[in-house]
Amino acid sequence: MAAIPNEERLFSLVLALLATETGLTKADVLSSVQGYRQRYRPGGDNASLERQFERDKEDVRELGVPLESIELPADQGAAQYTRYRIPKGAYDLPADVAFTPDEVALLNLAALAWREGSLSGESRRALLKLRSLGVDVQEPLLGYAPRIRARDTAFGPLSTAIERHRVVRFSYLKPGDTRARVRTLSPLALVQFGGRWHVWGLEERSGAERTFLLSRIVGTVEETGASFEPPEGDASAAALGSLREVAQRNVAVLEVQQDSDAASRLGSRGEVRGDGTVALHYADLHLLADEIASYGPEVRVLEPGELADAVLERLTAVAEAHRG
Repeated sequence: MAAIPNEERLFSLVLALLATETGLTKADVLSSVQGYRQRYRPGGDNASLERQFERDKEDVRELGVPLESIELPADQGAAQYTRYRIPKGAYDLPADVAFTPDEVALLNLAALAWREGSLSGESRRALLKLRSLGVDVQEPLLGYAPRIRARDTAFGPLSTAIERHRVVRFSYLKPGDTRARVRTLSPLALVQFGGRWHVWGLEERSGAERTFLLSRIVGTVEETGASFEPPEGDASAAALGSLREVAQRNVAVLEVQQDSDAASRLGSRGEVRGDGTVALHYADLHLLADEIASYGPEVRVLEPGELADAVLERLTAVAEAHRG
């Protein structure tokens, strides 16, 4: 059975939780939703799948989707009866957002890039199974099957290599370097962290675990012809755990302009302290510097110094590019 890509599983989860007003239990999700049901064992050991669902919930919320849990008074303390849903009203466009006729025309053209105008065959089967459970599907579910994949070009080859247990080679450009370096990797997992895709595996040269950001892979990903034996355990969990450990060690303290776009975005991800500053954990200094620089005068970095220097470097480069 072909492996279900991570982003397809997350997409199917959002789709299913949008489609119900009353919510789905964990058992409903695992037995019915694309990406889970293929590995679900009725009456068997589904501990690994349940851990996957817990991680997916975090990823969905990190993407800004308002996933909520509902626990009835009579079922308090019984996790198996907790229901999950995405309230449609909380995920709709704000009431004051409107589109001009030209904008509507452009949106209609964009919709042509969505296949079938509705659901894929797999999603239809999952929807039928949800209905068979007695779930009242409220959402029309139009246009939710994208043909254009919004992900890095390295994703497909890496996903295939992981499934086939093949060693890969690619060129990787680190921030600050002028030339890409060739990396050889036994890829073990593709994970999304902080809204970006990463590949995690064992680097051939050092034999150590390494994580690479897909957007920094330049050129093509090639299989070397060599294969590897994957280690036991949940590779995706290990990859995410490694990234979370890095993020936990790194904290940026930011002075953010009140009622600004930066305050809304950064404040929702970090801890707003009593003095008004925002403490934000991060895994990649350069990515955070790119983001902070994009806010211009709305953000000032207080700590750490190397992050402040990186932001200043970017702002200086912008000023130099527009000089004269």
